[in-house]
Amino acid sequence: MEMENDSVQKSLVWLHAVLQSKIGHGLEATVLQGLQITHAEKGLMRFDFVVPNAVSDVDGNWHVGALATMLDLIGPVTTFSFANRVISTVDFNVSYYSTAKIQEHVEVESKVIANRGNLIHVVVEVRRKGNGEVIAVGKLWMASD
Repeated sequence: MEMENDSVQKSLVWLHAVLQSKIGHGLEATVLQGLQITHAEKGLMRFDFVVPNAVSDVDGNWHVGALATMLDLIGPVTTFSFANRVISTVDFNVSYYSTAKIQEHVEVESKVIANRGNLIHVVVEVRRKGNGEVIAVGKLWMASD
């Protein structure tokens, strides 16, 4: 149990560093601006998020590239909480089901679905807060070095 909490704690420390632009290129902090962690355990994380103005497309929607970037940041954080090691994304697929407007409130859930030794599969779902409508689903296969 101690080791499990340690991997979750380390993953949250890394995420906070990204949110504060202490690591990364700044793009990550912009894309995740205002992200709130609501639940964190080994292999499962949930977040509340209000889509920030900085990630708008020309129509005032959440830019699909910014949404994909968020999925590719949250997936590895969840995987680290599970595996307690840095893992690289080797396959990344996003399905978009709906759009979200800037300043819209969404919920994000990231869950490790399968562990195949050196390969870990994580799914990140973004849903509209309130009615739970699915906005996007990211599926990532992560491989350890």
